[in-house]
Amino acid sequence: MQKLIGANEEDDEEEIEMDVKEEDNENGQKHISAQMMLGADGVMPSTSHQFQIQQQLQEQVSTPGGGARRSRPLEEKERTKLRERHRRALTARILAGLRKHGNYNLRVRADINDVIAALAREAGWVVLPDGTTFPSRSQGSRPAGDSSAGLTSSSSEMLSQQAPPTSLQGVSSGYCALVEYNACHMKGVFMPTPAPYDLSSSGHSQSSGMVGNGGEQTESLPLIAGSMEVINDKQLGVVNMKCELVDPDGLLKQLRVLKSINVDGVMIDCWWGIVEAHAPQEYNWNGYRKLFQMVHELKLKLQVVMSFHECGGNVGDDVCIPLPHWVAEIGRSNPDIFFTDREGRRNTECLSWGIDKERVLRGRTAVEVYFDFMRSFRVEFNEFFEDGIISMVEVGLGPCGELRYPSCPVKHGWRYPGIGEFQCYDQYMLKSLRKAAEMRGHSFWARGPDNAGSYSSHPHETGFFCDEGDYDGYYGRFFLNWYSQLLINHGDLVLSLAKLAFEGSCIAAKLPGIHWWYKTSSHAAELTAGFYNPCNRDGYIAIAAMLHKHGAALNFACAELQFLEQLEDLQEALANPQGLVWQVLNAAWEACITVVSENAFVCHDRVGYNKILENVKPVNDPDGRHFSSFTYLRLTPLLMERQNFMEFERFVKRMHGEAVLYLQGSQW
Repeated sequence: MQKLIGANEEDDEEEIEMDVKEEDNENGQKHISAQMMLGADGVMPSTSHQFQIQQQLQEQVSTPGGGARRSRPLEEKERTKLRERHRRALTARILAGLRKHGNYNLRVRADINDVIAALAREAGWVVLPDGTTFPSRSQGSRPAGDSSAGLTSSSSEMLSQQAPPTSLQGVSSGYCALVEYNACHMKGVFMPTPAPYDLSSSGHSQSSGMVGNGGEQTESLPLIAGSMEVINDKQLGVVNMKCELVDPDGLLKQLRVLKSINVDGVMIDCWWGIVEAHAPQEYNWNGYRKLFQMVHELKLKLQVVMSFHECGGNVGDDVCIPLPHWVAEIGRSNPDIFFTDREGRRNTECLSWGIDKERVLRGRTAVEVYFDFMRSFRVEFNEFFEDGIISMVEVGLGPCGELRYPSCPVKHGWRYPGIGEFQCYDQYMLKSLRKAAEMRGHSFWARGPDNAGSYSSHPHETGFFCDEGDYDGYYGRFFLNWYSQLLINHGDLVLSLAKLAFEGSCIAAKLPGIHWWYKTSSHAAELTAGFYNPCNRDGYIAIAAMLHKHGAALNFACAELQFLEQLEDLQEALANPQGLVWQVLNAAWEACITVVSENAFVCHDRVGYNKILENVKPVNDPDGRHFSSFTYLRLTPLLMERQNFMEFERFVKRMHGEAVLYLQGSQW
């Protein structure tokens, strides 16, 4: 029987296709003949097998009196064939039309499921890789016309959609700005109002405004003006997957509003999956050029993010921006280019650090690919660097743009406060582990821990992370040192090339705030993410030293972390946000690193703004230390409401060091 549409052509190598036909014999009677076609392996079925099939067909069409008649089942089979041929023809025309006119990113062998998924995403639904489908955050939590316009900085749009507030743990796959994915808005995962630990700080919205720094009025604090999603109840992206500016007029209005309250500038993600989407070293910067020119004309500053990760599939993601198509094509034949867990599950959020020096990307290593991308950006926008419009370049170093392993992927079953899993089982990282074990003289250590639990385990449930567990044994210390050193080496290598590409410009790297299980001895969630920071070791000093080596700033999303201690969920997870903030910031201050930050939660009220100001511009710091810039997340339709916007304007003034009065006349 012929394959139905959508069947995988590689799955039927052993299939024998049978063509059933009716023929007239010499006497004019109908009889059935069964022709056996060669299988994909080229093997002709045996003669006895053919005879059995013919015998069965004869029995099916014989009447009780021995005569032959037309068989109802055979007629159904013929009709089924015709229906399937007709369906294939329709699907082919639909796919051709969508690719040509709708700019949908459909694979060559796409089937009707791909079409349905694309249309569902355009309608605002979330479609996960396994087919699970549900309403997006914007559909599920907002009335029509008030869609999610989160301020996360996503490379393609500027005034943002409402992604969930960013989390200090950094588990989301990127700020979920609404990017038009080939003419359809690819929505992400629907989540109810997220808890503090579900708020992803890891992506970046398409554009972000900068709000002053902590003290003097120097250019600073990026206010993420994200991607504006709702204009007259119609969802619009800013830069689509063809790198075209979608709604310049609407965008210009939003930027003028930001300019009117003296926001310093905007932050914008430049997505690898958009710019170099179709072929190696073929870059399309058209939409970004128009966007940058618009920002320049308004005399705003730019902070850009080199986003080498995909967006979509994790907590708070309302959008899908995949890695370049040509990279995905390589990944289908060589899945070891992606991070892999113990069960062999691949994580396509970003490339494994195991191929940083492996020429597996059509003759280039991963770091060469990153460097070529950054160099192309530097050449393309040279005048913006020369004029000082681009004030900072943040370099993506891992999932969500953060320097960490993708240890907590929601799509693989992670749930807060799970410890996550080690991501070191692709062939390239295992080769590195074997080499390290042999150099240590213990080749049998060339393996990952076999008692480290699963994604959602708690430390005390495992033999590796429990108190006095294997993490602190000889093998555990060896493995964790190797695992964390790979993270530092990756950051060191990529930032060294970024420094070369953006010579003379400020570069930055982003670090997540993984604060759950911080009060345990092992700090399990930090260990799986690559931070070797148990209670008897400081895992952030080496990272700070690496950043200092390249003159890179540290972007740490911790503006409200120290105020979370009272939350019950954090207490149950033995979290210590304040302790984590203190440790990371002290490591940065000691290394003389510039620190920038962003808020972790959506904030529209004065109390929340005061908490941010207390952290970003501490009054009682004996050394007068403060953050050099602050990125506000996110610009949404709710923020633009009159009262909320008035509060935000006061916040911007205070961030710039201006005195602000209450309406009654008292000082704020």
